[in-house]
Amino acid sequence: MPENSTRIDIFDQSYQIRGEIDPGHVRELAAYVDKKMREIADASKTVDSLKVAVMAALNITDELFQERESARRVDSIVYDKSLECSRLLDQVLKR
Repeated sequence: MPENSTRIDIFDQSYQIRGEIDPGHVRELAAYVDKKMREIADASKTVDSLKVAVMAALNITDELFQERESARRVDSIVYDKSLECSRLLDQVLKR
């Protein structure tokens, strides 16, 4: 994949991103970060962009960790169900 250059805006700052990532995906990520930063700035009434960025990073990381935990629980349920199906199939095939 060729290297792309994409201009994005996050919290009223422009950045030029270069890499082999899809420009549309980069813009989608930037829009999400911008939205999170604006939500935090509005809620906390702070204008310090570094503090807002750190708080947004913590919020996004919390979302990530919650999604990982949810995926882990689903994986565990699927694993348990597949063992049960295998056990039941073995019983049926032994008849």
